[in-house]
Amino acid sequence: MANIKNVVAREILDSRGNPTIEVDIVLNNGSIGRAAVPSGASTGIYEALEKRDNDMQRYAGKGVLQAVALINENLAQKLRGVAVTDQKYFDDLLLSWDDSVNKAKIGANTILALSLAAAKAAAAANKLPLYRYLWQGTNFILPVPMINIINGGAHANNNLAIQEFLILPVGAPSFAESLRYGAAVFHELKNILQRHNLSISVGDEGGFTPNLPKTEAALDYIMLAIDAAGYVPGKDIYLGLDVASSELYHDGYYHLENQHFSSAEMLDYLGTLISKYPLLSIEDGMAEQDWLGWRNLSNALGDKVQLVGDDLFVTQELLLRRGIAEGVANAILIKANQVGSLSETLATIALAQQAKYNVIISHRSGETEDTTIADLAIATVASQIKAGSLCRTERVAKYNQLLRIAEELGSVAQYAGTMDFFNRFTQFKR
Repeated sequence: MANIKNVVAREILDSRGNPTIEVDIVLNNGSIGRAAVPSGASTGIYEALEKRDNDMQRYAGKGVLQAVALINENLAQKLRGVAVTDQKYFDDLLLSWDDSVNKAKIGANTILALSLAAAKAAAAANKLPLYRYLWQGTNFILPVPMINIINGGAHANNNLAIQEFLILPVGAPSFAESLRYGAAVFHELKNILQRHNLSISVGDEGGFTPNLPKTEAALDYIMLAIDAAGYVPGKDIYLGLDVASSELYHDGYYHLENQHFSSAEMLDYLGTLISKYPLLSIEDGMAEQDWLGWRNLSNALGDKVQLVGDDLFVTQELLLRRGIAEGVANAILIKANQVGSLSETLATIALAQQAKYNVIISHRSGETEDTTIADLAIATVASQIKAGSLCRTERVAKYNQLLRIAEELGSVAQYAGTMDFFNRFTQFKR
């Protein structure tokens, strides 16, 4: 029987040196599941809430000892003897103990650590890797990596307003080759930045953080790097942006590059970028509060590029249902800690795929060595994964896990870049 024998929580550090929760769940058959939860810097206003100590004498108030104590001294006892074979039942039990808004009572970080640890323990009890235990498809897909190559915004200490500049090696013949393409461009970009006496320090997610005068300069350097690596922009490798517009939106205007844009002007600005560069994906092109702007953006550009809702949807089914009903966006970023449990995450993914929204499984800027999102991408047949750059171990760990899975699956799995996920956005450019 896969019933819980013991639960142990501890405080560990994430990639920014901030505390987070790690949980071990031990079953009575000896199987163990361990999970650690990430944390975001650029967060949506509707995200489920973390439980933090707010003790300013310790880790600037970001400690999680209260959450750890809650698990070790309270929830562990309640969970002893509980089966982990039914994930939704297990998660519903956790959720029944939090009657607050946005999981403020127990904390989304507390719930998610327990939820993921239970899934991993159940997978171990069934002698299956996590991706096979959770697998919900009829075939296996290896996702296109959205590789963060220049950081700005809340993830870097530079003057770039846009938060992430990404490359998508859609034209690679396999997942392994997509990483090789990405690594080649990453190293060429480093060389180019050095030649121009620009910083090659990296930000929270591993992308370079040069001080550049505007968005186009960053895109131009990336285009040079793609060419120097021997690839063709708009065929082998496309570009992506995470605008993180909610961070730029104040008093009804978008503030970037010393300009104040209305929603209509922001739409024109993004449309100009699309006309000049082989952009395949734009995340959070409008702010989470600006639903009219999102509708106009989707109507104008939804047949040209992938429009990804992150802050807009925060992995929550109710918000995604509104987006589907209003024809907003055509893709969703999935971050399990935005909603709090694995079951809720899987429900949102299922709804998105039913509505034919592209699904992107994502890391957070404050990450751990936990590689769950790699398995989750395979298990849910996601077309893309966003795990950061090709440096910093907490980012590369996810890509390395996908390489292991690709090796195990062999010819059974198809690389998403060779499939139809991107045809509606790329045919007009090829």
